[in-house]
Amino acid sequence: MKDFKSFVLCSLLLLSSCQGNKPAKSEGHEEGKLIYTKYCLACHQEDGSGVPGMYPPLGKTDWVAGDKNKLIGVVLHGLEGEITVNGQVYKTAMPAHPYLNDQQVADVLTFVRKSFGNQAEPILPAEVAFVRNQPKEPDE
Repeated sequence: MKDFKSFVLCSLLLLSSCQGNKPAKSEGHEEGKLIYTKYCLACHQEDGSGVPGMYPPLGKTDWVAGDKNKLIGVVLHGLEGEITVNGQVYKTAMPAHPYLNDQQVADVLTFVRKSFGNQAEPILPAEVAFVRNQPKEPDE
């Protein structure tokens, strides 16, 4: 099964390079900022600082700058339960955003990964497609 997952990931990446699938446009800033403003700003605030005790910050955190697949999964599938971000505990659920297409998710996450003091690499639409097509883990 692991070989099959590797095959699928490699195929998606190859296919994306053949079809011109590239990082989010303009490093995701214009399109990503619009999506952020529409879907994320109310909770995470204009400057990405979040709301203490309710909504976590998006700046300088491993949740944003770390594992791409985990971050993509949070946007696509939402998140429930207690998490710790930069030493503070948050319990408010994040709703899933599965209605955003792969390009939109790549754009908004690239925007977040390049904003609020973050300097993480962009997210590709093919990476979003890969996570979207993975079976959901039982504990998610």
